[in-house]
Amino acid sequence: MLSSNFLGKRYMKKIVFMMITAVLLQACDDDFLTTNPTDTFTEETFWKTETHALAGINGTYAQLQVSNLYGSINVLLLEAISPNGYNYSNSAGVNFIAEGVHDASNSASINNRWNASYKGIGRANTVVGHIDAIKMDEGLKSRIKGEAKFLRALFYANLVNFYGGVPLILDVPNIDQGSLPRSSREEVVNQIVKDLNEASEVLPLRYTNTDIGRATKGAALALQARVLAYESRWGEAAAAAKQVIDLNVYSLFPDYRELFYLENEGNEEVIFDVQLKFPEFGSNFDIYLDRYNSLAPLQDLVDSYQMIDGKSISESTLYNADNPYENRDPRLQKTVIVPGSNFKGKIVKDDAYPFTGYGQKKYSVYKDNEVPAKVVNTGDSELNYIILRYADVLLLYAEAQNEASGPDKSVYEAINKVRARAGMPAIPEGLTQNEMREAIRLERRIELAGEGLYYDDIRRWKTAETVMNTEIVDRKGHVIGVRTFNPSRDYLWPIPSVALQENPNLEQNPGYNK
Repeated sequence: MLSSNFLGKRYMKKIVFMMITAVLLQACDDDFLTTNPTDTFTEETFWKTETHALAGINGTYAQLQVSNLYGSINVLLLEAISPNGYNYSNSAGVNFIAEGVHDASNSASINNRWNASYKGIGRANTVVGHIDAIKMDEGLKSRIKGEAKFLRALFYANLVNFYGGVPLILDVPNIDQGSLPRSSREEVVNQIVKDLNEASEVLPLRYTNTDIGRATKGAALALQARVLAYESRWGEAAAAAKQVIDLNVYSLFPDYRELFYLENEGNEEVIFDVQLKFPEFGSNFDIYLDRYNSLAPLQDLVDSYQMIDGKSISESTLYNADNPYENRDPRLQKTVIVPGSNFKGKIVKDDAYPFTGYGQKKYSVYKDNEVPAKVVNTGDSELNYIILRYADVLLLYAEAQNEASGPDKSVYEAINKVRARAGMPAIPEGLTQNEMREAIRLERRIELAGEGLYYDDIRRWKTAETVMNTEIVDRKGHVIGVRTFNPSRDYLWPIPSVALQENPNLEQNPGYNK
């Protein structure tokens, strides 16, 4: 039986997160305007009521749905800048990044993520800057401000992750902000942590009905754990992740494959996800993953899945090169479409996914043993993109605690919970800190494969210079591309050239030309 929370979530997706127009624009100062139109708003006429406050925060959430952040295949295509995936057509300029030929102007991913993130920051700042003056329920006011700070932190986390230090803007948008210099990475991260601390103090543990999907206390703490881990602030990261665990709100969904089913959205593992609903807020996940094969898993990823006995394919006696997908970690065929398996109610042919021999199953609405009732076209996909889920938090805790204190009992407990859900044996006892580090890194790669996070991991671990300077091959061993990574430059993206042109006070990241 579906819970009331679950039903509320599906209902909420039909009616909230509407876009607001002309809300965040600066007002005209012309004195001769003496009448107020009833069909448009300015800042002087808008920020007056509780309804306006809710519309403002909903408009901020709506920025998450844009294609340059989480509302399209672009977020998953980050896998194609890692050893996990391949994109045949240079969608959004990801191949330029993977091949190391990107610059400040030739990749849409680099240009658009900057703009989309600052647009979201502007909306969040507008809510924070105006809501105090509105006469409304004080509890709701405090919650909305907390939501805005969470979202501002999320947008800034995107920026600092890809570009490093950026202009730190906390006020309502104004023209002077266009000439601000970059703040240091540390300053931006400290503001993110501050925003998330303040958000976690006022946000609720759960929502009901139409509010399900908004930021919660757990979401603020989980994002804080991720940001701190990305900065190697291990003790703080472990503490933040432990707070999420100790809330006793989240648990692992029983089935790894069904975790990503449309009917299971908002399950007990989801901490924060982006609300998508066809036809209002659809995405293009399905058509790009399945019909276009735009994110094709690489053989390197497939080979990294262990055998069911917990050993690698090179170590286990269970591995059979003639039946390479048998007796493997069950997550392999719950993530990757392999030849000879069932998908969409039929056997997958050898040439079904031509670019690497594999397709990605995760984040498609199609199922293994069901013939789809219809073909999902562009914009029809509606599966929420999960930004934060509990398995990620458990692995962040295990990693941070291992780095801070070594592989204690709690580290084993966290990683083994994730493995047990997958049907895999526990990690062997008695590992050194370095051995546990490698086990956690492999577990993150497998558990989160296809979700767009491995590119972040190999950069923060400083392993990208090793794993990305190589040829990539398809299922049959044919070379299909060459990856290049310059460690003196490529751990950060360039500041987009348009941003540099518009703001002469911005400095470019090392190794890139203006």
